[in-house]
Amino acid sequence: MAPDWRYDGVRIVRGDELDPKTPQTPGMSRAAAITTARAGAEKLWAGTVDIEPAAETGAHHHGPVESVIYVVAGRARMRWGERLEFVAEAGPGDFVFVPPYVPHQEINASPDDTLSCVLVRSGQEPVVVNLDLPEVEADPERVRWIDDLHRD
Repeated sequence: MAPDWRYDGVRIVRGDELDPKTPQTPGMSRAAAITTARAGAEKLWAGTVDIEPAAETGAHHHGPVESVIYVVAGRARMRWGERLEFVAEAGPGDFVFVPPYVPHQEINASPDDTLSCVLVRSGQEPVVVNLDLPEVEADPERVRWIDDLHRD
């Protein structure tokens, strides 16, 4: 039987139809856009993340799921590692890749503007493991990531 592309083709989820009933991390607001229930997606999850000015999220990871964050507006300060001992920043138009199981924290580096991002994950399970890290690095090492093709 041939697919009925009218119903089995492209789906549009409007910006005012996002679902806030998704696992949350203190300090951020996630809203789901592309899920199995909303769009029929089987391998991807996509949504938005907003972080208020000068706010920081709790430390967390997403289990076996890969995540990509696209910064739409604002300045994202990312900390990661067992003690959040590494830090880097991303601005509008930048992409951030978070591998599976990496403990991380998002921080809005702006005291005045909301940090707005688009988030895409490699799976449908909304895995969010909030962490209570007993020891967090006070002075994280700044990392300027350069891909393997562009190293000195």
